[in-house]
Amino acid sequence: MAVRGAALLGGGELRALRLAWLFFRVGSLNELQYRANFFIQLLQSAVSVATAIVVLKLVYAQTDELNGWSESELLVVMGIQILLGGVIRTTIQPNMQRLMEEVRDGKLDFALTKPEDSQVLVSIRDVQIWRAVDVISGGAVLGYGLSGLDHAVTAGDGLLFLALLAVGAVTIYCFWLAIATLAFWIVNVWSIMELFDGVYQTGRWPVSIYPLWLRLGVTFLIPIAFAITVPAEAATGRLDWQTAALALGFCAVLFALTRWWWGFGLRRYSGASA
Repeated sequence: MAVRGAALLGGGELRALRLAWLFFRVGSLNELQYRANFFIQLLQSAVSVATAIVVLKLVYAQTDELNGWSESELLVVMGIQILLGGVIRTTIQPNMQRLMEEVRDGKLDFALTKPEDSQVLVSIRDVQIWRAVDVISGGAVLGYGLSGLDHAVTAGDGLLFLALLAVGAVTIYCFWLAIATLAFWIVNVWSIMELFDGVYQTGRWPVSIYPLWLRLGVTFLIPIAFAITVPAEAATGRLDWQTAALALGFCAVLFALTRWWWGFGLRRYSGASA
């Protein structure tokens, strides 16, 4: 029975991946019709990266390190923040925005009646491919920061970084879905989500430079520290195993709670078919 259950679980995961790839292809084809958006996004990304680097240069013109972080290490943090922001705006944000609109308009029935897991389906339907420019620019800043470190990045550091970056992405996804699920009770949730963009900018700096109250807030209330600072610590060899275990445990608990919260919200939904 255990082997059969594992096989079914694996089959479900593969089915979800195939479905995600299908939506990605369809969404990409739709976005490719508007190629001018690519140049607009490229300009926005270039301005954002240039502004952030100028600010960083101004800071390090006055000091050699910031709370123990060198300029190259801060570039790593910045690169991860930009890269993950691109992932959010490419996949997570458009899907959560569509979810909230469909709950408000009573159109979520079209997703709920499909023979797929409803949470998976509402999380992968939309993709804004041009937003991936930020993923590329963030990766470039990350690579530049890593090249300036005064020590070599080992294979173990690289693997740990990739694992914790994935954990961070899942953590941010869970946060967005948990907030979006509030749409089952609150009509205008998007105003809450807009606050995230402002708070997310704190991720361009390691959380250790902030006062304790803010550090706790961007770690456990809005999990920016687990999504950005912890992977940066892994990439720069600063991470201890206790922090890595805490990030993994927090992600697992948050995922389970978000899964339950989604099911609880669905029971309160009254759509067009109600």
